[in-house]
Amino acid sequence: MLFSAGAYALGAGLSATDLPVLAVNAFFDHAGIGDGTPFWAIFMLLTAVMIFSALLFQSKTMRCMIFVPIAIGVASRFGFSVISLALPVAFMIEHVYVLPFNSKPAALLYETDRYSMGDAFKFGFTMMVIAWLLNIVAGETWFRILGITPNGVFGLF
Repeated sequence: MLFSAGAYALGAGLSATDLPVLAVNAFFDHAGIGDGTPFWAIFMLLTAVMIFSALLFQSKTMRCMIFVPIAIGVASRFGFSVISLALPVAFMIEHVYVLPFNSKPAALLYETDRYSMGDAFKFGFTMMVIAWLLNIVAGETWFRILGITPNGVFGLF
């Protein structure tokens, strides 16, 4: 209950202060990412940061509260459809099986003493890369058919 209250307070604070927009603008200005940056580069960056953030952050709720508003802010800044970045980023939220502290199923597998921390990292990281690549393929094909990414990720077709 306290965790949920903290997540709601964080969300309300982010909404009231426009901190995601300010942080995104400051980061992109510092990195030299501007209006001429193609959609594919922003798509790849946001989805990669989201999926690989599970290596550092434990809470899916916290990651969602931080990264989805960032995706919305980025889409607004560059004039992209909000769903074209927010949905692919949201699909990356569930990939938290790399380390035992990331999820309950990962902790249960680790407790069986059949898998080492290295095994969990090796297979979990491999699954994260596969999921990221599948999200990119979906952005180029399925999301394009649905109109989520109207030109696909790379605009190949």
